[in-house]
Amino acid sequence: MWCPRGSRFRYVKFVRATLLPYLVGVMTGPRLDSIYVQAKRWDNPISAPEVRGFAGSLDGHQSKKGIFITTSNFTAGAREFVDRMHSDKRLVLIDGQELARLMIEHGVGVTVVKTYQIQRVDSDYFAEE
Repeated sequence: MWCPRGSRFRYVKFVRATLLPYLVGVMTGPRLDSIYVQAKRWDNPISAPEVRGFAGSLDGHQSKKGIFITTSNFTAGAREFVDRMHSDKRLVLIDGQELARLMIEHGVGVTVVKTYQIQRVDSDYFAEE
């Protein structure tokens, strides 16, 4: 499993409690607190109750930081919940669009399909000797 450089997952568990499986884990690394990570492959938007439940589960993992990743997106209510949090917890929401951008940026789970070459005129070629 990919992690930021120098980091590692303390544990990763694949949960298939419902028809929509998801991944949970706790990431640790140099100069990092434990970060609770939950990734869900959902088709429907993630709403505030799911994000609120995730925020509450941080306590059970003795973590103050969390990353909630989904292949779909988050409702406005879910994002507002995170923006209004007045605790010492920090949540990051990564939706499908941001996840795809990060995968492309870091070359994770993607394949190069085509490479373009940009050329310019070599003025020395036309120089008189």
